[in-house]
Amino acid sequence: MKRTELEAFIFEKYGAEAEHLWAKYPSYAVFRHSHNRKWFAVIMRIPISKFGILENREINVINLKFTDEVMDIVWQENGIFPAYHMNKNHWISVALDGSVSDETIEMLLDVSFNATCKK
Repeated sequence: MKRTELEAFIFEKYGAEAEHLWAKYPSYAVFRHSHNRKWFAVIMRIPISKFGILENREINVINLKFTDEVMDIVWQENGIFPAYHMNKNHWISVALDGSVSDETIEMLLDVSFNATCKK
């Protein structure tokens, strides 16, 4: 799924608009719950080398919170990594380069949304 499609999907399904919080990182977009302001997704453009891949290119990723119920899925998929710049015990980074299916991204987005919904 392409970044623009994903941002549109997040708005349509969850009513959350992209917030660009850092002038230094204009490609970073945070998505929050309207009722508790907790983040459930962060989209960034970062060097793929941040995941130990020895290539000189950038990719879009989405950081999502995950739960024990999806742990087996998370670590078996290509394109899913311990989260960049977040708690690696609770968050993952999902590559938005076509290596992860749209269905998996949407399922993981639901998991993250529900995991961060609690008050």
